Amino acid sequence: MSDAITVKELKPVFSAEQIASRVRALAREINGLYGREPLVAVCVLKGGFLFFSDLVRFLRNDNLELDFIRLSSYGKNASGSGHVIFSKDVEVDIRDKHVLIVEDVVDSGHSMRFLLDQFAARKPRSLRLAALVDKHERREAEVKVDFAGFKLSRGFIVGYGMDYAERYRGLPGICEIIPE
Repeated sequence: MSDAITVKELKPVFSAEQIASRVRALAREINGLYGREPLVAVCVLKGGFLFFSDLVRFLRNDNLELDFIRLSSYGKNASGSGHVIFSKDVEVDIRDKHVLIVEDVVDSGHSMRFLLDQFAARKPRSLRLAALVDKHERREAEVKVDFAGFKLSRGFIVGYGMDYAERYRGLPGICEIIPE
């Protein structure tokens, strides 16, 4: 059964300018932690692509490798199914390397808990998580967001890569969907 919603309004939550400023600040934190240590930054597709793209442009590390994974649990619904689909894995070996997972939003935590467990089994030197939005409204799985852009307690958000049924990814800011 689909829990599709009809959108009445998109209420602005974070502007493009607020996001750009926060992404630069996160990059400074990450640069301070890793310096020039070899680092693999892993983008979680699809939602994390804009955040990832903007973030890595500010990382000052000549030993930075980029890779991509694809997870899904939402499909075309407004809430996660609880079942995580791992449809694209990294192509680089992460053993003994620093790994930074870059995600759009951590909500229930199930997808990130799954991914963190998968990667931890591969014995990286370190494993950390950067999320543009750390949202606790429906957190069910224990997940630590090491680099959080913004913290939200509730609301279904879209824009800046995040979608609802594949819509609204291209919005320059982040908005909350207000249903009819």
